[in-house]
Amino acid sequence: MERITTIGPDELAAMPYDFGVLSAPVIPWSEEELAQHSKTHVLIFTPCVATINSLREKFGIDPNVSEPCFYNQDWYLKEDFANTPLDGKWHLIRKQVLEDARAKQPEEIEAALAHEESFSTAVTCAFAFFSYWFHTNGEKLWEHDFVWCSDRDHNGDRVYIGRYEDPDGVNKNGFNIHRHLALRHSYSAAPEIII
Repeated sequence: MERITTIGPDELAAMPYDFGVLSAPVIPWSEEELAQHSKTHVLIFTPCVATINSLREKFGIDPNVSEPCFYNQDWYLKEDFANTPLDGKWHLIRKQVLEDARAKQPEEIEAALAHEESFSTAVTCAFAFFSYWFHTNGEKLWEHDFVWCSDRDHNGDRVYIGRYEDPDGVNKNGFNIHRHLALRHSYSAAPEIII
């Protein structure tokens, strides 16, 4: 029986940042359930000591200084989800995106999940990304893909994260945090007259 990649208190204590003394609750999945997901998921404990903004401060925004890092953007710094701490629970997170969910609206994907899976919070995804990087010596979760999150910004726009490397090589490396802008009354057009 193959063992699932696990990042718990012991693994977090070996990483190059200090979370203090960590104690985790009992893992809520059986050994059999974890073995069933060993190839597709990572099991990770998320201690209540980090937010997106604290992780951003720790890892920075410049890949020329150090990696891993966040992509250089600041739209989310004052958003509630960027200041919400981790939940102190175990999470079983997919290592790769669902192929049949590509280019679909998040609501359509959620409906198809049928309450068996759900979107993670942005802070859980960010913590999983950085912890997995250090635990695996540089392997990247969602290296070229974006992942929908359960969070929304103050306007109600859905948050998505990921794509550490731009497959086209145009943008610098960095863990991205974006929002999917919904069409509202304030969106329109101001076309010009063509001669």
